[in-house]
This record gives sequence, structure tokens and C-alpha cells, in this order.
Amino acid sequence: MAALTSTLLRRAEEVTQQITEESLSLCTSVSPLCPVEETIYGYYPNLGANAFFVAFFSICLIAQTYLGLRYKTWTYLIAMFFGCLGQTLGYAGRIMLNDNPYSEVGFNIQICCLIIAPAFAAAAVYLTLKHIILEIGSDFSRLQPRYYTWIFIGCDILSLILQGAGGGIAATAENDQTMQDLGNNLMITGIVWQVVTLLVFALLVGDYARRASARRDILPASAITLLRTMRFKLFAGGLILAFLTIFTRCVYRIAEMVGGWQNEIMQNETDFIVLEGVMIVIATLCLTVFHPGVVFPEMQKHGLKNLSGEVQAEKIADRDSTSDSTMHVNRGGNFSTV
Repeated sequence: MAALTSTLLRRAEEVTQQITEESLSLCTSVSPLCPVEETIYGYYPNLGANAFFVAFFSICLIAQTYLGLRYKTWTYLIAMFFGCLGQTLGYAGRIMLNDNPYSEVGFNIQICCLIIAPAFAAAAVYLTLKHIILEIGSDFSRLQPRYYTWIFIGCDILSLILQGAGGGIAATAENDQTMQDLGNNLMITGIVWQVVTLLVFALLVGDYARRASARRDILPASAITLLRTMRFKLFAGGLILAFLTIFTRCVYRIAEMVGGWQNEIMQNETDFIVLEGVMIVIATLCLTVFHPGVVFPEMQKHGLKNLSGEVQAEKIADRDSTSDSTMHVNRGGNFSTV
């Protein structure tokens, strides 16, 4: 009798839970039967914070468009334009969630846009390395300058595809838990891939800096002059800070999403504002205030106006690198390849 009673009670609990889940799946707005705590984020997104983010990224979008057109930094403009646009739309989606935490449109906009937008900021950072190497000296690099763009932008595109596909699947899964998990896993994979790409990029930058520093005695006079200018120091410092904040954001996103939907980290808005919002604000601010057109005008002469000019500049750099290497072999006889 006791066993039968226990079985009936357990079955009643299962039915009650099923009815509750089915009722919540029909929720379209907050009500006594549909509390905000049962939404994916479990809170009303802060209106003030999200309004600030919309305003900030809108201003940066306008600034990046103006600077890109004025200085003709086309590829940098494309990366930052879509990065700022994605952030603006994403936080507009969160404002919609403030009005109605059950808004599917608001959730879909913010999950898709805020997931992929930082990848465009990372692309802007990747784009600058080739031009720094062309200016300082390609003979210190393990790769030809143009390969940095091809490799890292290619990896960034793959990251965008994975994150975008995951966000799209998660946004359209509705109440299909299997599809939601698939979307979540794809987004995690994309962000992990982005972190790996950032780490490899950092290692190559560090390796190049070490090699150039070790052979500073053979740096071109123009490179030495450039390295001593305050504008280049600000440019390099801005890139480093942008890199670190983008990296921090990506690591946070992995921790946030690995626990699945409605986990404790995902439902902590303070962490989201600081480790997602503020980190990308700092990165975007650095990439806007220290725009290469303003503090690194040398980037323009490397062929940003047209592809043929870019290739020609790299050929000249490669030729000069070969000439320098030959000269050092002839003089010392014991030249070691850097």
C-alpha cells in the first residue's frame, strides 16, 4: 500500500511538472502564472545600462564610418562597421526584453547580434598586424605579411559561421530542447575557436616582437622613428587593450554558456554588464579613438586603396627583406635566420 501511494505521488508530481512546463512554454508576457524568473535570463535587463550601450555603439558606428571614409581604411571600416552595428542592434534587443522578458523577437535579436559582433572587432585587430609588420620589417616575421590577414580573417569567418548558426538555431528552436542545446553547443564551439585563434595570434605577435627587439640594430631608420613616436605607442597600446578585453569577453561567454540555458552565470546580469558589455565598450573605444587613419597613417600607403597596391607593397617588403639578409651574410658570414 505504501509503495502504491509513493508511486501515485511521484506520478502526480511528474504530471504537475509537465503541465507547468507546458504552461510556461505558452507564456508571452510576465504574469502571476508566467513569472520573470522562469525566462532564460530570469530578470528584466537593466534599461539604463542597455540604453547607454545602444547610444555608445551608435556613436562609435558613426565615428567609424566617418573615419573610415575620410582615411580610406576600407577593410578596417567594414570590420568595425558591422561590429558596432551588431552591438547596437543587440542591446536594442535587450531593451525589448526589459519591456517584455518573454519577447521572442527581442531575445532572437540580442542572442544573434551580441554573440557574433565581437568577432568583427577581433577582425579589426587582426587586420592591423600585417601593416605593422610591413612598416617595421617583414624579415622578422615567420610568415609573409599577407598571410596574417588570410589566416586570421579566415579563422574569424569560421568562428562567425559557427556562432551565427548556433545563435540562429537557438533563436528558432522555441521549446525544442534538443535544438536549443545544439544551438548552444555550436555557439560554444565558435567562441572556443575564437579564443584559440586569439591565443595563436598573441603568440605570433609576441614572437615577432621578440625577434624584432633582438635585432633592433638592423631595423630601418623609418621603423625606429615610428616606434619612438607617441602616436604609434598609443596605437599599439590601444590594440593590446582591445585584444585583452575581447579575449576576456570570450572566456566569460564560454563559462556563461557551457552550463546550458538558465544557468546561474547566465542569470547574473552584473557579470554580463561588466564582462560582456564593458569589455567590448573598452575594445571599441580603443579601436575608435586610436583609429589607424589618425595614429597609424602608414597603414594607408600599404595599398588599402586597392588590392594591387597592397600586393605590390608586400612584394617590395619581401624584396627588401631578402636584400638585407644577403647583406648580413656577406658581411658576417655567420648570419642566423630570424
